[in-house]
Amino acid sequence: MLCRAEGRFASAGAAVVATTLACISAGLAFESRYTSIAEAQCRKFDVVKIANTEYGASRVCAGRGAYKVFIHEQDLRETLTVGRTIKQASKEPAAHDHYGAFNHYEDTIEWRSGKDGLPYALIAGWSFADNENVDPTGRPNSARLLVVFRLPPGPVCKVAYIDRAADSDADALARTAADEIARNFKSATDKVQVIGSLGPAISHMAPPP
Repeated sequence: MLCRAEGRFASAGAAVVATTLACISAGLAFESRYTSIAEAQCRKFDVVKIANTEYGASRVCAGRGAYKVFIHEQDLRETLTVGRTIKQASKEPAAHDHYGAFNHYEDTIEWRSGKDGLPYALIAGWSFADNENVDPTGRPNSARLLVVFRLPPGPVCKVAYIDRAADSDADALARTAADEIARNFKSATDKVQVIGSLGPAISHMAPPP
């Protein structure tokens, strides 16, 4: 059975190009499994306090396929990386991919794997403070994206963004991007792809996360 997700596909900062993202053909079944990266479900370490107030901390969370998820938070800004050990995970490109505005990852992450059960991509909900789009009280609105990461073998890095406000089928687009792009993505040369419509969460990023 062939499945398709209609959408738009463009490199970040480039013109949007209409395209169709097709699922892999019959015989290559994909599945999604879910784990939590909520603080209550993880082990916190390297806590930094300023004047008895927590300024930053790291946490390690159980993942899939012997992988662990490491979240580093500093001054209300988070990075996410994956590895079998913290030493390995801290060397991945994802561990050094920072974003300037306040931001955080949502509690539940999605793992994409094939028939062998080994995950090859991760999908995470991610939000940042859109300082150019404020509510009536002057507080920044929250811009919401789905971020697709590739997993080993090869570097752990971001491969695609999907604007959740602009795309009603954001989950399906993210899964298709994970299945079609992640495994062959070259973090050293390929640009992170924008999948779907260029809504406010994409247009207000400067630079992309």
